[in-house]
Amino acid sequence: MKISDSFAAIWFVAFSAVTFLAFGFDKWKASRSGQRVSEFALVMLGALGGWLGGLIGMIMFRHKTVKWTFKFKYALALIPFAAEVWFWWHYR
Repeated sequence: MKISDSFAAIWFVAFSAVTFLAFGFDKWKASRSGQRVSEFALVMLGALGGWLGGLIGMIMFRHKTVKWTFKFKYALALIPFAAEVWFWWHYR
């Protein structure tokens, strides 16, 4: 395994974990009417490498699954995420 493979694996796992936790934290704060995580932050975390973790968070926490505008934005975040995966796979 190359160093770049290790870096990519750590990158994707770390961003997925952070994004998953951000969805959980936002759901928790939504039920307590506190300072929420912005939709922009959730989408950007997904776009930067945590897309899968965010998707799992949406499903597990049943959070942001009804709001179609957010689902559309999050679906668009799949484009840069897929580009990152392609770039890593193509240039490894």
